[in-house]
Amino acid sequence: MIENHIVVDGNKIRYLEEGNSKDTIVLLHGLGGMAERWIPIFPLLSKSYRVIAPDLIGYGQSDKPQIDYTMDLFKKITLGILETLSLQNVYMIGTSLGGEIVAECAATQSALIKKAVMVSPAGIMKKSTPALDAYTMAALYPNHESVRLAYQMMLGKDREISEQSIENFISNMSRPNTKMVFLSTLLGMKNTPPITEKLGLIKVPVLLIWGSEDKMIPIEYSKDFVASIPNCKFVIMDGFGHIPYEEHPLEFSKLVLDFLSK
Repeated sequence: MIENHIVVDGNKIRYLEEGNSKDTIVLLHGLGGMAERWIPIFPLLSKSYRVIAPDLIGYGQSDKPQIDYTMDLFKKITLGILETLSLQNVYMIGTSLGGEIVAECAATQSALIKKAVMVSPAGIMKKSTPALDAYTMAALYPNHESVRLAYQMMLGKDREISEQSIENFISNMSRPNTKMVFLSTLLGMKNTPPITEKLGLIKVPVLLIWGSEDKMIPIEYSKDFVASIPNCKFVIMDGFGHIPYEEHPLEFSKLVLDFLSK
């Protein structure tokens, strides 16, 4: 795995990359995340694909300008990443906030995307949940206890999060301006109209994955995605929570690879 940087619209964007295939997967992390969140599935996907995982603008080691972190901004920078790297006909996978970004891109720029995978995407839920409240507290006051509590609420039953994931989150949220970005993103997500109508514009095949035990964005919100996306395959990962790609990388990757290969 290698680390690279590009400049998009005047902002330095950092990304991780692995694999040599001509077919590319772009991975978009969620609120408060970074490229490292995808590391558990990197070796599984990169055997067959070139895999690129950027730190979204404002997150990880990417630039954090003092601006409003709206869905329009995330979509603009994401499309700028594809353009800067000369990527077309990509497979896009996004989780939570990243899933909403994937949906936005697929609804308006379907020519750039072959297939899309959305994992418990944001975009319809506009109220908070106890798990989101705990995650927000962990982001604003990142210590071992608060982060462990938030992660345990995000996980499925009887699942453990690694100490490395906890340390990565604490380190990430301790970077300058990261808390400002987190709060701005959270407010931007709440103030953006539900994505429901745009979902009907998606022309590419979509795999929608949801953990049955997701307490961050409960599975009830999957109904509008399934009903609105014309070509949608819906898979429930029974017993899993909000981050199945970390909870069971092998099972998650198998679902994705089967979908992409057909």
